[in-house]
Amino acid sequence: MSTIAVPSSVLSASGDAESLRKALQGWRADKGALVRILCRRTAAQRAAIRRAYAFLYREPLLNCFRYRLSRHCLLSVDFWKAMILWTMDPAERDANLVHEALKKKKKTDENYISVLIEVSCACAPDHLMAVRRAYLALFGCSIQEHVAASPAIQEPLKKMLVSLVSSYRFERERVDMDVVRLEASQLADAIGRKQLHGEDAIRIVTTRSKSQLRATLQQYRQYYGTDMVEDIGSYCSGQFARMMKSTIWCLTSPEKHFAEVIRHSILGLGTYEDALTRVAVSRAEIDMKQIREEYEVRYMSTVARDVVGDTSFGYKGLLLALVGSED
Repeated sequence: MSTIAVPSSVLSASGDAESLRKALQGWRADKGALVRILCRRTAAQRAAIRRAYAFLYREPLLNCFRYRLSRHCLLSVDFWKAMILWTMDPAERDANLVHEALKKKKKTDENYISVLIEVSCACAPDHLMAVRRAYLALFGCSIQEHVAASPAIQEPLKKMLVSLVSSYRFERERVDMDVVRLEASQLADAIGRKQLHGEDAIRIVTTRSKSQLRATLQQYRQYYGTDMVEDIGSYCSGQFARMMKSTIWCLTSPEKHFAEVIRHSILGLGTYEDALTRVAVSRAEIDMKQIREEYEVRYMSTVARDVVGDTSFGYKGLLLALVGSED
């Protein structure tokens, strides 16, 4: 469920555009006003505001934000990055996140591989199609081509990721129990032999509907007495196993994956702002309430409390507006 608190009465898109223009004037932008306006509007309302702003002032709103980002250098970078991503159309945002992830050269940085898995698996099939169209329009190449050409992603992980970003999962509740029993057995065999990268395992997680895959996990638990994801962690190791676990969670229980991403982003010294921002802006209108509930059960704390403890100034206010009140 969404955590965005849209007021019962709001200004017109033109009125919001005028208010944003005032907030952006001067050396120090009124970050509080930007948060009060944009973080209290739906994706459709934000799109209308962008159109109104471009019409009234003959320049894109996002360009104004980027100009502010360049002026503030290191002082407010996290705030402006988050504001830009939040104001984008959701498909445009995810296309940009994927593009930034594919530009990374470090083979060990799994946070950016997680971006590909999240966009492919944690949203509706129609959204993934919209992301692919936006990516092609923005960058002149398909996501599939860029994933296949990435030097930072190695086989067999590359094969799985290409299949994930290419997929279209039929959204249906009907489940084929014969297939469920067969594939639960095939996955158990792959886990037991530490062969998660085999054809059967990759085919199952990259093609089955979410309902079918949930039923397969339930069958696995009933037959073997353990959770499949836990068994992956117990019997398998390495990057591929970790990414397979993230894939299964994003498909069947995305709140578990995103609660873990938030936790890892704020543990230790400093904060991994890119990951924290990504979860806040991408899940606020989808399932942030479920993520908060999962986080509290697992870590005996709240998202809001930990965000307050690890962030500051305007960035903290923006994140709190997106993750919502814990009352």
